Amino acid sequence: MELASAITLFLVLYLSCLVVMSAKKKMSSRGKMPPGPTPLPIIGNFLQIKAAKTYQSLLKLREKYGPVFTVYFGTRPIVVLCGHDVVKEALIDRAEEFSGRKTMPTLERTFQEHGVVFANGERWRQLRRFSLTILRNFGMGKKTIEQRIQEEAQFLLEEFQKTKEKPFDPTFYLSCSVSNVICSIVFGDRFDYEDKEFLALMQMMNESFREMSTAWSQFYDIYASFLRYFPGPHTKVYDILEDMRRFIARRVKKNQETLDPNSPRDFIDCFLIQMEKAKDSPDNAFNVKNLELTTLNLFFAGTETVSSTLRYGFLFLMKDPKVQEKMHEEIDRVIGHSRAPNIEDRSKMPYVDAVIHEVQRVSDLIPMNVPHAVTRDTEFRGYVIPKGTEIYPLLGTVLHDDTKFKNPDAFNPENFLDENGHFKKNEAFVPFSSGKRICLGEALARMELFLFFTTILQRFQLKPLMDPQDIDTTPQESGFANIPPFYQLRLVPR
Repeated sequence: MELASAITLFLVLYLSCLVVMSAKKKMSSRGKMPPGPTPLPIIGNFLQIKAAKTYQSLLKLREKYGPVFTVYFGTRPIVVLCGHDVVKEALIDRAEEFSGRKTMPTLERTFQEHGVVFANGERWRQLRRFSLTILRNFGMGKKTIEQRIQEEAQFLLEEFQKTKEKPFDPTFYLSCSVSNVICSIVFGDRFDYEDKEFLALMQMMNESFREMSTAWSQFYDIYASFLRYFPGPHTKVYDILEDMRRFIARRVKKNQETLDPNSPRDFIDCFLIQMEKAKDSPDNAFNVKNLELTTLNLFFAGTETVSSTLRYGFLFLMKDPKVQEKMHEEIDRVIGHSRAPNIEDRSKMPYVDAVIHEVQRVSDLIPMNVPHAVTRDTEFRGYVIPKGTEIYPLLGTVLHDDTKFKNPDAFNPENFLDENGHFKKNEAFVPFSSGKRICLGEALARMELFLFFTTILQRFQLKPLMDPQDIDTTPQESGFANIPPFYQLRLVPR
């Protein structure tokens, strides 16, 4: 029995060696890949990458191999791009070649290249073009959605007032408020903050975002080629996302039963109408699966990114009271207390705008970006990257590029102000990524962040429960995303 086990193990290792050697030979025959550490059979660069600290491990490899290098996640070759110049050259100057998408293994079972974020080719082009059109039709970047955000911000203030200066955790308040904005677009309505189904949904949203960045999920994303055959915690993300998809499926069914093609109420209605129009077209991307998963993409991205940025922002402002005080001064001078903030105020408030940009930069919410892929054999900086190769353009290395930002690891709004105190753009500001895969909801997110921050700070002071110097902004998880730590604060009316 022991001999049989030993022979089996030997055969597995031998075959794995052949697979890795064959893959490397195939890659090298098609072009010269960027340098990197030599991978071991099956486990790839296991010795160089700590699964609980994937991003930090990649930064360490950059020190040795430079801004473009190859690393093996198990048997998968990954080309890593670091720094503003390299990432810009790939995602903007060579946008078409680097516009492919790879789905992280933790999400593959859910999406399978469906939904606007994870689709490729013609399917992606159809879904992105349609989604952008519908988001704009429902007011993204316009006065109509601004009024919707202002309305939701007032609901949030009402909830904050109920805390009566007592300590509380802002997580679910912010998630509910931000989520209601995208809900008004995709579902045609908002949810009450007491709605049990909505609160359960917010719980799932927070939990799935956190789970995607745990040490186990990072480990699975690297070694999925053999871990997928075993049970384990990696199924947890799928289970949560599946519950969220079922919620959306129920909403789709409800819309189907009451659909008026002449009067669409929301994103789902518009997609259903397009499904009917395109049903006989070849290469048709408009089906129920893409409807459910595109809606899930919009719902998830439209909730978690903005609400997490607000949570980080509260922490930074409590840790640096002088920054918060200067924001209060500018809000009082430009807006006052007799009216609600509006988006036109932003151009007159360079300091507030700079602070919000710095919050996004330092929080570095998605440091490794969503993985890309090259759409054809691509010559890049003297190397040839074969078609389909997975690409990691590390956004964190752009947002912390010391050639673009002074003291890039420190929180300093001066990074976005010139010597006269005017707002100063910086091309290395890429929290929404860049190129053809740039975030669909960038305009909506920027509007939300400005209006929520100014509305809250117009009415309240953010008070920590400890000495500001003792506030820890270290993420509770750092993987696919940097998850803000849980904390409590007090809100004192101004």
